[in-house]
Amino acid sequence: MGKASRNKRNGSARERVAAQRAAARRAEVRNRVFLASGAVVVVIAIVVGFVVFKANHKTPASTGSATGTTLSASTLNNIATVPAATLNTVGGGTSNPKSITRVTGAPLTSNGKPEMLYIGAEYCPFCAAERWAMAVALSRFGTFTGVNGIHSSPTDYAPNTPTLTFYKSTYTSKYLTFVPVEEQTVQKATLQTPTTAQTQLIAKYDAPPYVSTANAGSIPFVDFGNRYMISGASYSPLLLAGKTWAQVAAALSTASSPIAQSVDGTANRITAAICKLTNNQPASACTPVVKALEAKL
Repeated sequence: MGKASRNKRNGSARERVAAQRAAARRAEVRNRVFLASGAVVVVIAIVVGFVVFKANHKTPASTGSATGTTLSASTLNNIATVPAATLNTVGGGTSNPKSITRVTGAPLTSNGKPEMLYIGAEYCPFCAAERWAMAVALSRFGTFTGVNGIHSSPTDYAPNTPTLTFYKSTYTSKYLTFVPVEEQTVQKATLQTPTTAQTQLIAKYDAPPYVSTANAGSIPFVDFGNRYMISGASYSPLLLAGKTWAQVAAALSTASSPIAQSVDGTANRITAAICKLTNNQPASACTPVVKALEAKL
């Protein structure tokens, strides 16, 4: 074979090898592009899936949250419809040492009706006790919606007292306006801030001479149209220790139970203060038993 022929054959072999290597490099590049594109698609799919999951799986409110836990219809009904016979039998109760205090000032009204102002906090065990009685009493004059169940602070006095929260609730009545302010959550984070006018009422009535210097500023604070007020709990929250919301609500209908004596007894006295504001309307709430308590205010 001549030299020229050998050179031609060797050149052709080198060209084939170079072409094969170039093809291999192009295939490798295509594979890398496909892999990278696939990875992007997978990442996008994961992100979209996570967003869809979050949109359709909202975390439910815990017992200690600002919005609380939805109560059963039977529990809410037991709170709102304590039998009149039970309330009449309980009267002022047998274990309510705190009295409602008379105060003086310009009438407190809202929407053309007498106003009952409540200042409390979700963590507060004393507010926890008083809310049950307020709910029973106010249900005699109107209707609540959006009242949920919570427990008071697990680290305070009478820890984890079962109670209600008025935060985000609605109260409808043709006789009075109820204005609740829950200042802090169970975890003591700011929830609602009293207005300047409400702060002035606290400074005026939740202070001497209406309460002692040591107890000034106590919660719960309840102002009945600037005619009467409550500062602090009317009975011990320890009475409710270890109970469920349903158990407390069910006990309200048994006049002889300690819970009914304290909660219903307090509710009757709160009812008496409200009847003073509404000129004893309606008659279904301002009963002879309640009127007898009015005379003691």
